[in-house]
Amino acid sequence: MYPEELARIKIDKQLKNAGWDVVSRDEYVPIYSLAVKEALMQGNTESDYLLFIDNKAIAVVEAKKESSALGAEVAEQAEYYATHPQSWYGLWFSDQHLIPLVYLANGNKIYFKNMLAPDSDYEELTSMHSPKKMLQIIGAKSQYGALPRLDNDDNGLRACQYEAEIELERSLKSGKKKSLAILATGSGKTYLACLASYRLLNYTSTKRILFLVDRNNLARQTETEFSTFERTENGQTLSNLYTISRLKKADDIKGDVVISTIQKLFAILTGQAISDFNEDEEDEKNDRDKDKELKETVVLGNDLKLPPDYFQFIIIDECHRSIYGKWKSVLDYFKDACVLGLTATPTEEAYAYFNKNIIEQYTYEDSVVDGVNVPARIYRIGTKETIHGGAIQQGSEVREVTKKTGEYGSFVAEGRIDYGPSALDRSITNPDQIATVLSKYRDIIYGDLYPEREEDWSSIPKTLVFAKNDNHATEIVSIIKEVFKDKFPDNQVPDNFVKKITYSAGDSNELIREFRTEREFRIAVTVTLVATGTDVRPIEVVLFMNDVQSDILYTQMKGRGCRTINEDKLREITPNATSKECFYIVDAVGVTEHEKHIPGGNNGGNGKKIPSLEKVLEWLSHGWLTDENLILLRDYCSTINKRYTDNALFGRHLDEFINDYGFAPKYVAEQINKAISEGSLPPFEDVSQPNTQRMALISCLITNVEARNKLLELKKGYLAFTTDNPDEVIFAGFSKETARTFIEDFEKCLNDHKDSIEALRIIYNSEEKEITHSMLVDLREKLYGFNRQYTPYYIWRNYKLLDDGNNVDELDVKHNVNALTNLIQLVRYAFGKSDRLSSLRGSFASRFNLYCGQTQRELTAEQQEIMRQIATYVVDEGSITLKELNETDTDLWRRGIIAFTAPVLALEMSKLSKMILKAA
Repeated sequence: MYPEELARIKIDKQLKNAGWDVVSRDEYVPIYSLAVKEALMQGNTESDYLLFIDNKAIAVVEAKKESSALGAEVAEQAEYYATHPQSWYGLWFSDQHLIPLVYLANGNKIYFKNMLAPDSDYEELTSMHSPKKMLQIIGAKSQYGALPRLDNDDNGLRACQYEAEIELERSLKSGKKKSLAILATGSGKTYLACLASYRLLNYTSTKRILFLVDRNNLARQTETEFSTFERTENGQTLSNLYTISRLKKADDIKGDVVISTIQKLFAILTGQAISDFNEDEEDEKNDRDKDKELKETVVLGNDLKLPPDYFQFIIIDECHRSIYGKWKSVLDYFKDACVLGLTATPTEEAYAYFNKNIIEQYTYEDSVVDGVNVPARIYRIGTKETIHGGAIQQGSEVREVTKKTGEYGSFVAEGRIDYGPSALDRSITNPDQIATVLSKYRDIIYGDLYPEREEDWSSIPKTLVFAKNDNHATEIVSIIKEVFKDKFPDNQVPDNFVKKITYSAGDSNELIREFRTEREFRIAVTVTLVATGTDVRPIEVVLFMNDVQSDILYTQMKGRGCRTINEDKLREITPNATSKECFYIVDAVGVTEHEKHIPGGNNGGNGKKIPSLEKVLEWLSHGWLTDENLILLRDYCSTINKRYTDNALFGRHLDEFINDYGFAPKYVAEQINKAISEGSLPPFEDVSQPNTQRMALISCLITNVEARNKLLELKKGYLAFTTDNPDEVIFAGFSKETARTFIEDFEKCLNDHKDSIEALRIIYNSEEKEITHSMLVDLREKLYGFNRQYTPYYIWRNYKLLDDGNNVDELDVKHNVNALTNLIQLVRYAFGKSDRLSSLRGSFASRFNLYCGQTQRELTAEQQEIMRQIATYVVDEGSITLKELNETDTDLWRRGIIAFTAPVLALEMSKLSKMILKAA
């Protein structure tokens, strides 16, 4: 490279370090602070760098090679450019036709002069001035021009956080006041908020920021994260630079960053005292209120205590919630503030509120692929009571508790009282039903979920249980102690083994901290206090004993288990664990199996309501065949079909539908989806038109009234009753539907890469070539890179779950789970090269004997023992070379050389590997 080019590389870096984006002329965008290379000047000359803020030239940088002294001649050239800008450049001092700042640079030294003081001397700088500093020098102000380039070269930010901040600032600069960031649970929404807040406070005219949280316990967590944020210019914490206030009293509203719930902000705004109500109880009360239809709207009144421009920037955490329904007037009051919404689960109301200005969309699936989160695996427990309901017989004495006072009483049932599953633990509690579920959970911990772990009941995986209400949570805690007691000395469960985290249990913040960090605290039972935003990374099991109906709340709840955790940190909390590669959803109520509603924003009761299936069918039968109505029918048919597929209790109803009418609801959904996605349908104009092509998609259903009625019946669902009491488990196991989707994706992945991964190519093409240890290591690492769930154990288990013909052996997880050669067997089975999935260990003895019998000469006892030991390696790790044997077991290698000689041993090892690893 020429000396000038080497200098430019250093100068580029100096500019970037100061916060400037360095671009070429054709990359110039007016809303950014940019250093433009080779900028055109008068007389068809070029300035080495011309720096712009707010589309106005603020500085000239004249660059020379490192050996240049940066003397008078260089200064004269730079100052000429500063006083002769192009007529079509915007200028900060257009009346003087002047670019105010001049810099001379050679990669080692930087000299600076302020042209507003033309008689001043050049001064040497230790670093290039930032946009903020240049504006200060010329005494100018800019709304966003001082924002420096955001550098992520040190990988301090996740890609989704970096992109969200970049797009937020772009959105603000372009005049958009509302922005929505959709970021998966665990991807760092609050850290993004800290970064955005710091940059706005430090580099713009923003004076005060409001951070709205959904819960008081999240306000506490947010206050900590803001206070300790240290991605600042000098590495100081944000709390050292600005006042971070959690709104607990009136004076807290004066902070630079105010963290509050909408309810407390409303109190301050309207001059009311902040309630001293228990914050945890307040959170759970607000949750209960949000489950109701809140049609009233908060009225602010005229005597308000804050001006409308009090906040310049508002961040709404968990913005999918209905705070802009009932509480919308509070946000609307601060009408001039820019607003950033953060959520993992957006609603239609959220999209509308933020004008669909989505600055980042980072899904849970994206986060799993990136290793930010771990995948979920579903385990279902069904009991007679939870599936069918139960009955209290006439004459039975019933214990009764008054929820308001907690007082107990009893009554005798005068007649038989039947109840459905939904009544369990809401109006009726059957302790045996709870004990049945929890006993089954206890049995599967080291059975189905973590069979590879050593049984240690004081180190069971951290488990979060979702109860229906506080009374239910109390009952669960009591029964857990009873169910687990025989696993501990003297039948005594440790005091801290299980605890409630509800409003009645004490300081929830401290309880959550204990659950996160204390080894003895293994099971936490909550209602909603740990449902959203709470970071407890060691959680490995989320147990649902509450059938949540809200899709958003369910997504938030299960998200409590998805956080990754460092292996060493996990073992500090759970000593018998190795790593957290997934988390388990243990579903004891069917929460994973039914459709859920997406709650609206309750905008004064005028939120858009999703029409019922009955209404959609009526509209379609009259020819109202709009895209929207077809899509609604598609979604209904798809959901119904999925709900009854592989449903052990009610799947027969789907079979009857298919047998009686000759098609499945899924067929209708597929027809509609194909036509909509391909764009092959003529536009819908009027119901009076025939719309023949549109009607043809659904005619098998719409023209058959009985089929429509049966579909409505399937939509409503079924309820079976039984008089059996006490309760018992009907079925328990992993989800077949999830397994089927997983295996389909896995087999597609193998086919997509069968030509590019050596081990796959050899197996797919049935090549007569040894599959070596290094090939298997490469295959394992690449599969894990494609999907973190592609581990031999999990792939094998899913094949076993789908095995209806007894073609898949059980994998010995205690002794054989980590054998690399399991990958050979799995790939052969996936490619159809083998009709049975079994470990190579099962055929080891017979194949070794066959090898011994096929040798050209009889092996001595010593030689047989040497080859047997080599065979034990091959059966687990793949083919091995002499060099690898020496590295793995030098003593065995030495014995082999003596017994065979090196060439013969290499030949025998090759024969042995082919015999053991060959397809059955």
